[in-house]
Amino acid sequence: MRRSAKIDANQTEIVQALRKAGATVQSLAATGCGVPDLLVGRNGQTFLLEVKDGNKPLSARKLTPDQVEWHADWKGGPLVVVESAEQALSVVGC
Repeated sequence: MRRSAKIDANQTEIVQALRKAGATVQSLAATGCGVPDLLVGRNGQTFLLEVKDGNKPLSARKLTPDQVEWHADWKGGPLVVVESAEQALSVVGC
């Protein structure tokens, strides 16, 4: 049985900022297995965002082994690690 998904403390803030900027956002956090946290659409483009809490020590912001593998295998559009709402907005062109 799978545990419920744990999201980073700043994910809600990031989602709210993206939606306020006109993006559509779908949380993929419950998927697990290294799949990025957010699927974001804006201006006809799709982005995958992996959210890390920028307030945590660097060691706590590292990708998990599953995330490293998934990111390495991804052959689609942008997949970016973000640590703040400002970074997320910049990635999607706001």
